[in-house]
Amino acid sequence: MKDKSNEPIFHFLELAEQMNYFTKLQPDAKNTNSFKTDLEITSYSELSHSISSLLRTSISILKNDPSEVGIEVMLLIEIAYKLLPHDEMELLDELYPLIKQS
Repeated sequence: MKDKSNEPIFHFLELAEQMNYFTKLQPDAKNTNSFKTDLEITSYSELSHSISSLLRTSISILKNDPSEVGIEVMLLIEIAYKLLPHDEMELLDELYPLIKQS
């Protein structure tokens, strides 16, 4: 008899494998505790902190002198946007209902 309580987990794992999630960070072949993107990042938490820092810096620059720094702020925001883990956020949307069921 198959344990019905594990079915959502198996469904989730199959979905994650089929949809090619976790594409923003790639494992670093030299260091198993790190990931690579255009920057070396040790975790999704560090990625989130880096994105937040770029956005906070952009806001601070715009508050102090918005007239002369438009290009620099635009570049910082573009980097932050490129670092956002869009695929992983989609996976979290799929995971959330499974967690709420238990």
